[in-house]
Amino acid sequence: MFEIFKKESKEPKNLKEVLSLLKKIKKDLREVSEELKVLKEEKKFSIQKVGMVRFNPFKEMGGDQSFSVALLDDNYDGIVITSFYGREGNKVFAKPIENGESKYLLSNEEKEAIEKTKMTRPNKENKNDENK
Repeated sequence: MFEIFKKESKEPKNLKEVLSLLKKIKKDLREVSEELKVLKEEKKFSIQKVGMVRFNPFKEMGGDQSFSVALLDDNYDGIVITSFYGREGNKVFAKPIENGESKYLLSNEEKEAIEKTKMTRPNKENKNDENK
């Protein structure tokens, strides 16, 4: 695939060989461009935005050992995971997120974790909107 980067043992000797080499380079570049397009499309569905909030849900106990973490893709779809740490043990909850919202009731900490994902890395659409 990346034969373009391999050192050829011989240099082109005439115009015909130069044109042949350019044709091959053009074909390789077209293939790489197509693969890049596919990767960009697939990337939209990988985790790109992460927001985390540590908190203490039980005022009588010390420390912010509980947390909510939102893991979202480019479309703000993904999951928010919340862990409550207490004397009796640890409880973990997960809620699906679609377009930054959940059909389940979200705690303030879960909402804050989702909001923090918007500060992680702005997507191109948001960046362009800010420049207008």
